[in-house]
Amino acid sequence: MGTIGVVVNPIAGMGGRVGLKGTDGKVDEARARGAEPRAPGRARAALDRIHELAPDTELLTYTDPMGAAEAREAGFEPTVVGEPEGTETSAADTRAAVDAFLDRDVDLVLFVGGDGTAVDVAERIEVREADTPMLGVPAGVKVYSSVFGVTPRAAGQIAATFEDTERAEVNDIDEDDYREGEVHTELRAVVSVPAAEQRQASKQLGGGTVESLASGFAREVRDGVTYVLGPGSTVGAIKSELGFEGSPLGVDVWRDGELLVEDGSESEILDALGEENVVVVSPIGGQGFVFGRGNQQLSPAVLRRCEIEVVASKPKLDDIGQLRVDTGDPELDEELRGWLQVRVGSYERRLMRVV
Repeated sequence: MGTIGVVVNPIAGMGGRVGLKGTDGKVDEARARGAEPRAPGRARAALDRIHELAPDTELLTYTDPMGAAEAREAGFEPTVVGEPEGTETSAADTRAAVDAFLDRDVDLVLFVGGDGTAVDVAERIEVREADTPMLGVPAGVKVYSSVFGVTPRAAGQIAATFEDTERAEVNDIDEDDYREGEVHTELRAVVSVPAAEQRQASKQLGGGTVESLASGFAREVRDGVTYVLGPGSTVGAIKSELGFEGSPLGVDVWRDGELLVEDGSESEILDALGEENVVVVSPIGGQGFVFGRGNQQLSPAVLRRCEIEVVASKPKLDDIGQLRVDTGDPELDEELRGWLQVRVGSYERRLMRVV
């Protein structure tokens, strides 16, 4: 690999575990809720992988907190090409960093963030009429675009080893609508990206009928068990069968006929757990992610105290082929990998592999 420009959005994903479903315009609120920066650790995981595979790669970065420290910690001596304008980083800083990388003819722009950051990077590449490929290290709450590696380490591996490129979509949604339970994706750009199997697909919003699945699940609920119900229409059908609406895009906690937490943060979920707990989630259509996309409230701390039940329609499973996890805890991800029974009907289950 030749030269990579690395830009980190240090606030990306901070709203996930505290239940904000994004950080756009919500940084102060996220911090007030106790949110911790997520992007630096994700950046470091990707850069560690690049250093393992291609230690001679030349890295260009912005000053801290936009990538220089993580590059040095991974073993590189980066060339620092600029710094953020103020004490708080902004989208303008991301765009300026990309301009600096393009001025120096990098072979790849590697960014750490979510869809909003992807839009900022793609915008500058398009305005400059460059064909420089871009690749995302997933760190945001919503990751709808197909320009990201499936995990930070996968992104690092792609960056260090890719040979060919292809075109991929950059999509985004309005976070205010998202918080109100409405998801409307908008195609924002089509860009050059490394061609690799470990890049995620665009998120699909469709799904099949799940009435029998929801009915079968509700029939088997156990007294005294705390159910932590994730986002999405499939789990939403289960919530309706249990007698409440809940949050369509958040995480709800229910036990013995009572809604204990609606649209909860990580800490609220942990406080509501009992002796026996079950997390109920459905994979994201088109991608297969069970954890790590849109449900960061279901943190490693939550998951380690719960059984896991995955539910999905048959068409969705046929489409995605396999399941993925990206909890932010590599040891937990490894524990979750393997074969898993997914409920697909009132009684029926299907074996799916978590990779």
